Amino acid sequence: MKATLQRLIAAAAALTLSGFASAGIGDIPAGEYELEKTHAYLTFSYLHLGYSRPVVGFSDFDVSLDLNQDDVSASALKVAVNPASVDTGVTKFDDHLKSDDFFDIANHTDISFSATSIEMTGENTLEITGDLTMKGITKPVTLEAIINKAANHPMRKTPTIGISASGQLKRSDWDLGKYAPNVGDEVTLNIQVELIKS
Repeated sequence: MKATLQRLIAAAAALTLSGFASAGIGDIPAGEYELEKTHAYLTFSYLHLGYSRPVVGFSDFDVSLDLNQDDVSASALKVAVNPASVDTGVTKFDDHLKSDDFFDIANHTDISFSATSIEMTGENTLEITGDLTMKGITKPVTLEAIINKAANHPMRKTPTIGISASGQLKRSDWDLGKYAPNVGDEVTLNIQVELIKS
């Protein structure tokens, strides 16, 4: 499903930097990278009354990465998500999530993530920590990322980085705790992105 906290999670992009620079995964130059929007997914899941784990996404988000090859920790990664693009596949549920019970899109028109720390944890793995802002509340979130591939795209012939990232948060920390604990407070984020050289 096309998703959304994906853009939030653009932190995945930051992970990429570290990975390819030190792991030699690809000959990718430093500079600015942008989201390839036809291959970008940001989703979140939670436990619903103990019965199921719905997967919800955002269809409108963006990621920007400024890669510093000499010092990946100095790279800049930002994600912007439009909460009005939340997509459950059920219009009535989408409308509820947009209401003041949850994302309150009438008063809060954006979700953002800005990386504050990018650390290489393995040959092609990274830990990205950043500030996540939702409903005017900013708190840290850490993502574990895998650099799938960093190389010239075989068809576009453009430097491209592919990243998978995941993390967890408590939705109540951002005033999104309606119906907890019956509906799980712990949310799992899943981000799949491809970033191309600008």
